[in-house]
Amino acid sequence: MIKLKLAASEFASLDETDRQCGDCGAAERVGFKFDYAYQPIVDLAAHSIYGHEALVRGPNGEGAMSVLAQVTEKNRYRFDQACRVKAIKGAAQLGIEERISINFLPNAIYKPEVCIRTTLEAARVHGFPLDRIIFEVTEGERVEDGPWLAEILREYKRRGLLTAIDDFGAGYAGLTLLANFQPDLIKIDMELVRNVDQSKARQAIILGLVRICSDMGVKIIAEGIESAAERDFLLDAGIRLMQGYLFSRPVFQGLGEIDPLSWGDAKAAKLAS
Repeated sequence: MIKLKLAASEFASLDETDRQCGDCGAAERVGFKFDYAYQPIVDLAAHSIYGHEALVRGPNGEGAMSVLAQVTEKNRYRFDQACRVKAIKGAAQLGIEERISINFLPNAIYKPEVCIRTTLEAARVHGFPLDRIIFEVTEGERVEDGPWLAEILREYKRRGLLTAIDDFGAGYAGLTLLANFQPDLIKIDMELVRNVDQSKARQAIILGLVRICSDMGVKIIAEGIESAAERDFLLDAGIRLMQGYLFSRPVFQGLGEIDPLSWGDAKAAKLAS
């Protein structure tokens, strides 16, 4: 199980500047280099880009695991803070006008209202509106302390940020977390999306989630879309926000371009009308 709160000994090892979140630039000093690739999230009905997910990469575009393997209990707080700063700075430099989605480490947060200060300062410095920042937490992490995670997400929402549960359906705490806190978005795990057009069980689960989220006012993003058949079933089910290789692969230090054929004009026009 993942610990959500820093132990006292871990917190004591942090630099004073880190504990106070008083130096936004210092958050980038984590002892190793990393950067981001960006993958668009599309609004299929509107034929537009809803946002971009910032995906951590090595300094030369290496896979995420090459970076995450260097994260330890000692540096995870600084890494989490550095991720926020670098993702927001990168989005501003690329001229992103849509939303930016950032994954965060709940086990690196000791006090939400304090740990959010670096994010707020980075958004101010780079002129990026708070209501266009989405913080994603991965449901597949088998979160041990659901109420604490809900507290973190509530604080972020109170500050004007958007919240999302990533990989919904991959772990064991998803519905309980959804009962404790209703995020702005959930992202359906790609394993539920894969070949959904051919699987009655996957279809039933996704249709059930669509009804639940509709009642709660939670938007759904389906991720990992690779085929037109998957796209079409999900659109017919009422899901208009999608992400996956069908539309664009992640682009290192850049923005993906949507293949015009991936929109599926006839289906999208039906939902938009």
